[in-house]
Amino acid sequence: MGNDRANDEHLGHEARAQGDDHLDVKVWLRLLACSTEIEQYIRQRLRARFGTTLPRFDYLAQLERHPDGLRMNALSRYLMVTGGNVTGLTDQLVKDGLVERLDDLEDRRSYRVTLTPQGRADFARMAAEHEQWLTELFGGLPGADKDALYHQLGHLRQHLNATLRNPTP
Repeated sequence: MGNDRANDEHLGHEARAQGDDHLDVKVWLRLLACSTEIEQYIRQRLRARFGTTLPRFDYLAQLERHPDGLRMNALSRYLMVTGGNVTGLTDQLVKDGLVERLDDLEDRRSYRVTLTPQGRADFARMAAEHEQWLTELFGGLPGADKDALYHQLGHLRQHLNATLRNPTP
């Protein structure tokens, strides 16, 4: 029994599932457990290797994908955080020399945030290692399994989007 408890602690969210639970509950708990475990690993590695946080990494990743910069409200939507959180992150990253605020030529009331050359270089190093960490995590799975999982999760995402757009009362 003690061994089962240790296994339950290792499984985290998934340990909550019972044998007679509905399959939908089991699937949700397994997805949550996998996502949480991967996220914790990435958070630990970013902190240990680069002294940074996952929100800062995500912020820089969004700007890397948008070389012309983003307005603060767009950053907030992409990052799914409040405007106040984006403002705080922006202030920190400006202070660290990784991003800069530029006047928005399309809207004089706004500004765009872009990566500085230092921010671009720092993010490139982080992103390369981040990709290696994910490759290590998923390395034990055969390519065909990863491909199938990717496609199945895509189907799930489409189904969820359709269901959430048209919820049943």
